[in-house]
Amino acid sequence: MLHEKVKLTNKHADGYVIPLGPVNLVNVVTDRGMVGCGAFDVAALDHFGYPAARVKATRGTSVATIDDLLVGEVKDVNGAAIKLGVKVGMSGLEALDCM
Repeated sequence: MLHEKVKLTNKHADGYVIPLGPVNLVNVVTDRGMVGCGAFDVAALDHFGYPAARVKATRGTSVATIDDLLVGEVKDVNGAAIKLGVKVGMSGLEALDCM
């Protein structure tokens, strides 16, 4: 597993890349929520009131790195994240800045 600090506009977050055979599980966690790759079920996290968004790759075929996640496009947002201002179409970085 790779862990790195991610600089946001007003704080830092924790980024994680977990290799799973041919793919990587990628997410960045703030003190208020998280943005992850397509493998995350943001609706399930909403049942716990946890703000989450899922991004799709805007370069390449999948989100494989933290940089891919930051420039990726938000495709799914749960209700808890919507309350923080996260919207479909934002970049992963923009969504994290809302959290």
